[in-house]
Amino acid sequence: MAEGTNSSSEHVDPQAAPIGGPDDSFHVFDTTLRDGAQREGINLSVADKLTIARLLDEYGVGFIEGGWPGANPRDTEFFSRAARELDLRHAQLVAFGSTRRAGTTAAEDPQVAGLVESGAPVVTLVAKSHDRHVELALRTTLEENLAMVRDTVAHLRGLGRRVFVDCEHFFDGYRANRDYALSVVRAASEAGADVVVLCDTNGGMLPAQVAEIVADVRETTGARLGIHAQDDTGCAIANTLAAVQAGATHVQCTANGYGERVGNANLFPVVAALELKLDRPVLPAGNLRESTRVSHAIAEVVNLAPSTHQPYVGVSAFAHKGGLHASAIKVDPDLYQHIDPELVGNSMRMLVSDMAGRASVELKGKELGYDLSGDRELVGRIVARVKEREKTGYTYEAADASFELLLRDEVRGRRERYFTLESWRAITEHREGEGGPVEVNEATIKLWAKGERIVATGEGNGPVHALDQALRIGLERIYPQLAQLQLTDYKVRILENRRGTESVTRVLVETSDGNGEWNTVGVGSNVIAASWAALEDAYTYGFLRAGVPMPDAS
Repeated sequence: MAEGTNSSSEHVDPQAAPIGGPDDSFHVFDTTLRDGAQREGINLSVADKLTIARLLDEYGVGFIEGGWPGANPRDTEFFSRAARELDLRHAQLVAFGSTRRAGTTAAEDPQVAGLVESGAPVVTLVAKSHDRHVELALRTTLEENLAMVRDTVAHLRGLGRRVFVDCEHFFDGYRANRDYALSVVRAASEAGADVVVLCDTNGGMLPAQVAEIVADVRETTGARLGIHAQDDTGCAIANTLAAVQAGATHVQCTANGYGERVGNANLFPVVAALELKLDRPVLPAGNLRESTRVSHAIAEVVNLAPSTHQPYVGVSAFAHKGGLHASAIKVDPDLYQHIDPELVGNSMRMLVSDMAGRASVELKGKELGYDLSGDRELVGRIVARVKEREKTGYTYEAADASFELLLRDEVRGRRERYFTLESWRAITEHREGEGGPVEVNEATIKLWAKGERIVATGEGNGPVHALDQALRIGLERIYPQLAQLQLTDYKVRILENRRGTESVTRVLVETSDGNGEWNTVGVGSNVIAASWAALEDAYTYGFLRAGVPMPDAS
């Protein structure tokens, strides 16, 4: 963790101490690039790692663990490029490695040499603290393991490196052999380790157990302690905070909780809880508001959809659906929110559904720029229409644009659209040929726009794509703004079956104009009908955003 910022644009050596120097009283240590990258489905390039490092530094973490130099070419290249390309403002880079091998010295161990050659000013060493792991995994004696810890820490300290020691499997080791686990902590601390990190490597601990053990280790050894918690019991965040309350002053986390198996302690809820719940500032002033942005940006880099229900930074973290909640929030948002969402860069959202009451609709209208508070009859009509449509399969929770169009229709007392459908037809032809099966998709639409009847035919790689192509061919001449609109996501859900294959289909479409995205919904007896309804709303809303006047507007 570091305090203070500097607006100077001059190059800063990423291996040197951050501008202004870190506030060493509490460490926020991020290991997304090393431990987080072990999550299934994440495969980071060197360029990805450099991008994430910049985002974490902007956020204000104090330490960024970049990987294990020498263990693989990618991590070695990362440290080499980081020295040339990263302008870190708050963080220091950390190289990860293990204590020396048994039967040699730290000075002779090539793996330890790789840590030094990385140029990182800080090194994290993983050390065995569970007696069974020492004997079965390292295949050495308990005393030799202690010697490995002492020798490696002292060697790196002698070369001017700051050293943190991760005591792997510490909590399990403590419960199996408390005396030996404590002896590893002492060996690391006495040899010069700045922090000894207690690792719940298997993620099996609960908060009360963590608090009790951390307090005992702190009192017994006097060492400065950190916490590294895996999330296998769903308690990694709680375990991290329990350790802090028991005396730990160094927290190891990953962005969005990425990590092996079910993941690690999530950086953003941990930092938010420290600052907002425990009154412990750990980021540069004002940086907590960057939580949501940084979380989502890192999710994009690793190519995983941001978790919608992630605490503090998820899009649903401050979303309200129940009518009772909305009525209370209308009086005071704090009645159903534990913090102001803006503190973490998030925002409150009102979800309109069949559970909605008048308050939900009024608040959602206000969010969209419509003051409905003085017209009870209008609000009643909107509520009734929402509930009626949701009975048929519509949902407006994730389709704000479709709801806004519905609201506009009720406010104006009429349906306003840029074009009116006469008919559509979609044909899918499947042919067997010598070269294999061939599928041809064609759609024809007939519609009216600006008093003109339009007939257009399009082809695509599916019937819905063909329908979209036909719509574009027919309308782009009249509405050139359509060329700026792109479908960015498309989801289909088959609702409850009625009779065999006769079902209701719901389609959600996400559309972008390059400056923002919006979501629309359509429901029909088949996927093409549902898709048409969603597409019609998507393009109507896009034209509204572009300021295109309605055809009948003066």
